Parts: sequence; C-alpha cells; structure tokens
Amino acid sequence: MSSIFHLAYHVRDLDAARRFYCDLLGCQEGRSTDTWVDIDFFGHQLSLHLGEPFAVSNTGKVGHHMVPMPHLGVILPMPQWQALADRLSASAQVQFVLAPQIRFAGEPGEQATMFFCDPSGNPIEVKGFADLQQVYAR
Repeated sequence: MSSIFHLAYHVRDLDAARRFYCDLLGCQEGRSTDTWVDIDFFGHQLSLHLGEPFAVSNTGKVGHHMVPMPHLGVILPMPQWQALADRLSASAQVQFVLAPQIRFAGEPGEQATMFFCDPSGNPIEVKGFADLQQVYAR
C-alpha cells in the first residue's frame, strides 16, 4: 500500500461504534477522546466523531441494485472477505442492505460484495476480489 486514507464522520454513540468496528468487524482502536475515536479500518484511518450522521439514500445504481450513497468501502482479498462475510452472516447484530454475493460474474472486475450499516446508520460496502489486479478491470 502506497498511502493510507483518512475519513472522519459522525456516529451517535462511541461505545456502540467501538463494539461494531472493533469487536464485530475486527478493526483496532487507536487514539480517542470523549468525543471521537480513531479506528484502524483494514489499514486505513477512520475518525468517528460524536454527532448526527450524514443523510443517506439508495441512489447508486450498480448492476441491478440501488445502493446507499454516500458509503464507505474497503476491498479485501477473497479469503479475508469470505471470513468476514461468514462472521457477519452468523451475527444477529448485522442486517444486510445487500447480502454477501458475487456480482459481475464471469466479467472483468468480478467481485464479491456486501453492504451493511454501522449502529448509526452509516453504510459500508466490503468488496472481495480473487485477484486484486482486477479491481480496475474494464
């Protein structure tokens, strides 16, 4: 990885965010104060601040699905994606916006994907690729 992205957004409850991002997703907590917490989100820095989350609507057309916009995402190697999909599918804490599935099967850019929201309603997409060289394939 040549660079690390940083994204800051609002959550309503820092303890619920910690449980979700760290305990459920397997991320690591970094620095924090009474009003924010940094999360190592699969190698990238999320800063979760107390406040009202941004408005979201299902306006992103991808394939045959309308997906939440805006959303945060991460791309994982397929084995890591599958392990996370299995863990989240077995958890009563996650209601999928889009259940784990393969899209663009047999086409350039074939990928696994799943969408879900954190406890504050912030949408997250996790993609999986068997070959990360295919991320930008046309």
